[in-house]
Amino acid sequence: MNEALDDWGNECFLTTDGDIAAINLKSARRRSWSRFSQNPLRAGIAELVVELEQLTAQFIGDVCALDRLEALVQELLEADAVSARAAMMQAQLASMAHRFTDARHFLTQAASRGAAQFDLKRLLLSVDQACGVNLDGMLDERRDIARKSGRIEDLVALGALLADLGEFAEADRTYRQALCEYQDVSPFPKAWTCFQLGELWGELVPVPQATRAAQWYERAIQCLPSYTRARVHLAEIYSSSGRTNDAQSLLISAISSSDPEVHWRLSDVLASQGNFVDAEAQMQVAHFGFENALRRHLLAFADHGAEFYAGSGSNCRKALDLARINVANRPTLRAFEQAHAIALSVGDQNAASELFAAATERWSGSAAFRSSPLSQRHSSNRRGATA
Repeated sequence: MNEALDDWGNECFLTTDGDIAAINLKSARRRSWSRFSQNPLRAGIAELVVELEQLTAQFIGDVCALDRLEALVQELLEADAVSARAAMMQAQLASMAHRFTDARHFLTQAASRGAAQFDLKRLLLSVDQACGVNLDGMLDERRDIARKSGRIEDLVALGALLADLGEFAEADRTYRQALCEYQDVSPFPKAWTCFQLGELWGELVPVPQATRAAQWYERAIQCLPSYTRARVHLAEIYSSSGRTNDAQSLLISAISSSDPEVHWRLSDVLASQGNFVDAEAQMQVAHFGFENALRRHLLAFADHGAEFYAGSGSNCRKALDLARINVANRPTLRAFEQAHAIALSVGDQNAASELFAAATERWSGSAAFRSSPLSQRHSSNRRGATA
């Protein structure tokens, strides 16, 4: 069992060993697929496959999970095309792949076929939150759901919403509450919550706190050593602080994942150490991985692809195209920030102005906008207009 302590030195949780949990996940996923193949209409089996594949994608970094789920949904549709269950499966897959317009369409179909209102509402909330739709209006609802259920998933969703709204201190408290109230032994929700705290303090707050973020990413990895995204984010912090050997070790341990970002970050680390031959080899793998992922699941990887091509991928025009696709699909404040920054780096003032105007119209009334890099330009423009 793994132990973790909170900042007051109190034991918060005991979880199953993370390596064992990852092995168990792999075995359970294979068994669930076998049972699904024998009888796709068996109650709950398709839902179990989706749950296990989602965990595999989220934590192990297996980008092929979306392809496998597309095959599952197709097989389910061939066996039962017009049920509420089939429409819900389609909506879940569309949401995972960031095809949010499709997800809403399938949710409408599921509702017309009698799907449970609770299931419909939960998924629709996730889609709306991912797209930055009516976040202020959603807050009371998220609070109520978290209070009634006490589930870590609902508390983390509330914490993420608070972070999106710029309520960073309350988001931190909510995530910590989720950690200390969790009573199960699965390491996956715990690792996820620690990762969210790392991202909060490393990327979302106005002044990032790298040391604090690193501590949370380290906890996520202690809880689940195979957590690919946590390794990538922690490696970035280590590399930026000169700990390139530690960053390299983190990434090499994740090299078996199909996440192209592992190869990208490893290439950067190797280049910083002067190992340009191996760095170039890793960069080629990263390029292939991103191209393949974007070809198959454009919307799911548009934001990460934009970040890659704006950086070591060295194709800023492609980065801007991807960032704008991401904004059109999910016009969150973070999506606007990314696209605007890339437009400026490319020197495309027209695109930057267009993105800034759209972001201001949509987000200037929010607290999150006031702590955003975009707010500085907004203030400058207002001062210039009154001068």
